[in-house]
Amino acid sequence: MTESTNKPMLDKGGKSIAALMTALMAAVFAFQLNASMLSPALTTMQNELKTDSAQIGLTQTVFFTACAVFSLFLPRLGDLAGRKKVLLGMLSLTAIGCVISALAVNVPMLMIGRVVQGVAGPVVPMTLIMLHNRVTDEARYAKLMSILTAVNGGIGGVDAILGGWLAGTFGFRAVFWFMVVIAVIAVILVALYADESHAIETPRMDWPGVVTLCVAFLLAYLAINEIEKLAEANWLMVIIEIAVAAAFFVAFWQIENRSKAPMVTTHYLKQRRTWGLLLTTLLTMTGVFAIMNGIVPAIAQDAKFGAGMSASVVSFATLTPYALVGLAFGPVAGMLASKFGYRAVLRAGLVVTVIGLLFGIYVSKAPSVWALVVLSVVLGISYAGTVNIMLNGLGIVLSPADNTGYLPGLNAGAFNLGAGLSYAVLYAFMNAFTSDSNGSSGYMATMIGAVVLLALAYLASLLIPQHEDN
Repeated sequence: MTESTNKPMLDKGGKSIAALMTALMAAVFAFQLNASMLSPALTTMQNELKTDSAQIGLTQTVFFTACAVFSLFLPRLGDLAGRKKVLLGMLSLTAIGCVISALAVNVPMLMIGRVVQGVAGPVVPMTLIMLHNRVTDEARYAKLMSILTAVNGGIGGVDAILGGWLAGTFGFRAVFWFMVVIAVIAVILVALYADESHAIETPRMDWPGVVTLCVAFLLAYLAINEIEKLAEANWLMVIIEIAVAAAFFVAFWQIENRSKAPMVTTHYLKQRRTWGLLLTTLLTMTGVFAIMNGIVPAIAQDAKFGAGMSASVVSFATLTPYALVGLAFGPVAGMLASKFGYRAVLRAGLVVTVIGLLFGIYVSKAPSVWALVVLSVVLGISYAGTVNIMLNGLGIVLSPADNTGYLPGLNAGAFNLGAGLSYAVLYAFMNAFTSDSNGSSGYMATMIGAVVLLALAYLASLLIPQHEDN
């Protein structure tokens, strides 16, 4: 046994695992609704709070930034203080944040609520660690892990549709009250059916290391957000933020070298299981995230150079099929991983993603509704249903027994950094090659740029070691 736990590992009949999966799924739902349910309600929020789209957009940025920062250290805190205890605290704070947001009378109050909701950021890696602690058979774990992780790509688009209906019928506050109900249900189920577990050794948390790493990450994230403004960016601010971020990371490295109980030993940071996985995740997210969440919907709605679809129906041809097939294919990817290994399935998913993006070049040149649907389905299978799940799974199985929380936390940070970089890099390609006479060239450039980034991600994946070698 590699970890301490307070209850038997498994029931022979498997009922305890079914109950645990129900509880962990509820926790993942509670997080995912916070991340995706508000998208169709943003205009309603803007109108009801009498503000503008920029301010409402900033509340979303604040939420995802908070998710990224909390993801860096809460999984490690769970190793030391107890994973069930920390997960219950995260879900409880998420419910409180939803209440604050539901009662918000202005944007600053809404931002406070969204920051508190951001505590839910590392729910997915936390649930995967807890599941791995209970399910020691790797083949079975791969299948169950894929079910949990598939939900992280969006609940088949139903979450966004329900959010839009609630906001349109009852106002944006109803969306947050619905989130409160789901979070409370998750708290009850986790309290009843999850087991407490810890790492082998439980020293005090390395808070100096946490603070310096979080500050370094936050400044890098803010620099990326500024870079996304491209021509309007304050480049002096970007340089200062990157320089200070680098200084805090050096401080973090020094603290970890000298600490008796570091958050992450520099020995682990130097290993391929750490930087090989993080580099693969960063390049993958940079290459694919803005494609499905920005470029493809833009092509669909572009009346001059795209398919000319209305904003009210564009999701049904792009995001909904992407989310649905990703959700459906996730368990299949898990079964494949249990047979062929995480790395092989990851690389196959990356290859198919590249093929999908090559088809995206054609779609950019000759856009149509059917072509957009096909592109969305292919990327839903290859990325949402395969690559995303394998990257999350590798973050768990590659972690050493004495520090299971550090790699999932850092990997979550790589996901978030990559999402931000994706908009900065791919939109830079689009703006550089778009012209008034040939708007499709900008779309084609983003697809070509994405192909290059995914090819680099494939090469980086070759550096990821077998998890049996840990």
